[in-house]
Amino acid sequence: MPSLSATTTAADRSPRLRLHDSWWAVGAAGLLAALALTFCLWASAHLHPDPALHTAALFVHLASMALGFGAVLVIDYYGLLWLTGRCTLAEALTTADRLHPPVWAGLAGLVGSGALLHPDLGSALTRTKLALVLVLTLNGLQARVLARHLARPAATARPAAPALRQRTLWWGAATAAVSQLCWWGAVAIGFLNSRH
Repeated sequence: MPSLSATTTAADRSPRLRLHDSWWAVGAAGLLAALALTFCLWASAHLHPDPALHTAALFVHLASMALGFGAVLVIDYYGLLWLTGRCTLAEALTTADRLHPPVWAGLAGLVGSGALLHPDLGSALTRTKLALVLVLTLNGLQARVLARHLARPAATARPAAPALRQRTLWWGAATAAVSQLCWWGAVAIGFLNSRH
């Protein structure tokens, strides 16, 4: 008689969606992120830091950008390595999973320190940057669901697997493109705003 472990199917061994990987959780986290960003905007209008605190906030802002954006660049680099056959999907997904904490820490540091930098909320550039940060955050939240879809082994797929796999790959490409567009856009706007 085969052992219980020998009778488990590939579907039983596949990664299961966890609570934080569901679309409901993504929606709830997105709402919380929007509220946190709104609170930081309110705080930026009501806080008036002294020059020393402003300088410290600027340092944290720049360090957070290096941390978060640097981690995103490494994640996307591993995605390109996988697409070109220079690493496995498992390596790319493991790297992304390990680098999510620095990405989120960098993004949180950017938003928190940005509230102390007294952004000009009347500027169209600043409002565009804030919209990019919100889109970036929502994109990062849905990327967790994407990672779980990519991690599902091909053996568990149904006959329509090639089409589903193709859609998942397009989803991944769109996620990476949105991420890069938002990060580079926010960096460019931050640079332009720093010159005024």
